[in-house]
Amino acid sequence: MASPLSNAGFSDALVILGAAGIVIPAFARFKISPVIGFILVGLLVGPSGLGSLVHDYPWLYYLTISDAHAIEPFAEFGIILLLFSIGLELSLKRLWAMRQLVFGTGAAQLLGSALFIGFALHLLGQSWAGATALGLALALSSTALVLPIAGTASPVGKTSFAMLLFEDLALVPIIFALAALAPTAAGEGLSGILGVALRGLFTIAVIFVAGRIFLPRLFAQAARTKSPELFLAASLLVVIIASLATTAAGLSPIVGALLAGLLIAETEYHSEVEVITAPFKGLALGVFLITVGMSLDVRLILDNWASLLLAIAAVVAIKTAMTFGLLKLSGIRNGVAAEAGVLMASPSETTLIVLGAAGQAQLILPSTANFWQTVTAIGLTLTPLLAELGKKVARSIEQRDKSVEEAEIPPDGPGTVVIGFGRVGRMVADMLKVHNQPFIAVEADIDAVSAARAEGYPVIFGDVARAELVDRLNLGRAKALILTMDDPVLSVRLTRRVRGWVPGLTIVARARDTKHAAELYRAGATDAVPETLESSLQLSEAVLVDLGVAVGPVIASIHEKRDELRKEIMAAASLEREPRLRRARKSAPGTLGENAS
Repeated sequence: MASPLSNAGFSDALVILGAAGIVIPAFARFKISPVIGFILVGLLVGPSGLGSLVHDYPWLYYLTISDAHAIEPFAEFGIILLLFSIGLELSLKRLWAMRQLVFGTGAAQLLGSALFIGFALHLLGQSWAGATALGLALALSSTALVLPIAGTASPVGKTSFAMLLFEDLALVPIIFALAALAPTAAGEGLSGILGVALRGLFTIAVIFVAGRIFLPRLFAQAARTKSPELFLAASLLVVIIASLATTAAGLSPIVGALLAGLLIAETEYHSEVEVITAPFKGLALGVFLITVGMSLDVRLILDNWASLLLAIAAVVAIKTAMTFGLLKLSGIRNGVAAEAGVLMASPSETTLIVLGAAGQAQLILPSTANFWQTVTAIGLTLTPLLAELGKKVARSIEQRDKSVEEAEIPPDGPGTVVIGFGRVGRMVADMLKVHNQPFIAVEADIDAVSAARAEGYPVIFGDVARAELVDRLNLGRAKALILTMDDPVLSVRLTRRVRGWVPGLTIVARARDTKHAAELYRAGATDAVPETLESSLQLSEAVLVDLGVAVGPVIASIHEKRDELRKEIMAAASLEREPRLRRARKSAPGTLGENAS
């Protein structure tokens, strides 16, 4: 009798959960996107990897996925949950405000890229029908990878999301159009597309009305039970029903998932739904990436590496140029347009769907479909690398862009230099302005720079990791250097470098904790302020007083704890003086706060 552990489902679950437990922490440690890790795991355990050796080494059965097609439904569910979570982050008002980008720029980007790619393939000998199919397939970009990388709140994320949303809406009409181009088509393509459009609009309207009426009641009832399991079941039920409804109407299931997220985002339960479904989304998305890796054939890659490399480079170049040009015409800033163009340049998971439809319609040969499926899988693997390249290109463009011209550093010195202009840096700058202290701020996020300059702050765009930028700050004439960036390694390195150049400069640095503060003191910081320490002590003080404990003993215990931590920092940093975490209280009677040093 066969052991129940020989079941293929157990084996596949072992591989997937093992990959999630090993890949994500390992790649996070080296600050590498887990996307690449999951794809490499799929390549390793797939049919062309260790899976091909199972016949000779049966024990590999438990380390490989025996049936790649068996886990595809879970991968598709991951994409559905991803679009659902994106919908939770949006609102119908915000989506309506993006309509011009969605149906204007998004449509032009898809059709323009498809036109150029298809025309190039036709010149290389592909038939017009096959070139059209390949152009439409390769013009699609990856929703599953682009949005987790870019988000939906940043300027790059907003523009990318608008274009990706149009692509998702256009997926089913594209498949119908390919069926109409098939040699065996009966000429019902146009009527089929119109029928899908009408059914889709009707279905979306029904989901919208029903959701506005029933969703608040459904989640209110689930919340009353105080059962996380019931709340999760209700959330998944809404996603599945909406996805099935749009699928039955002929649209993509991800359209229904997005609409479900948008509707729940309008309720007061969206935060709880987002938190409770997040683990499922991440794991299912990992399954999808493993299936992408399993679709790679190492032998095919080695035999055709030159052609594959040329094909990937051509697709990336055409889509980057098209997206950049259209976004620039739409009034998007050069840096944002460039970063979005590079990020959107690789093919998509939906490219595989369109390639399959083109093959079934006999528009392309099976060998052609296999070649471009490999191109797509490799392109998906490169997406995180393209994202990093896009950031560097955008930074280079913005540095030369006159619209973000740097603030001038006075010849007699910049006063106080604030490195990092996030929430902490902005607060420091505001306090310097209140007391009429001149300052210059430096920030590497161009969007933060543009916003700050629009409000009148003297902010320089640049990366202080580059020594030439630090040289230009004229720190020898500065009064003080304040490091507020949330990068502990860079803050220590910069402190050590500046202290070697300007021994007498006052350097005040933001520290994550007491250990980081000790490192900053050893590097030469005048003062290091551990943010988690002070916020924790203030939180403890507030809660103890609110619980009815007398103010005097609370303040005394807070001082004792601060003295204890101060001595820890002194010992770790080998300081001869006590670090100034906070000075003694000098506030009016009855107040709970303390004056900062």
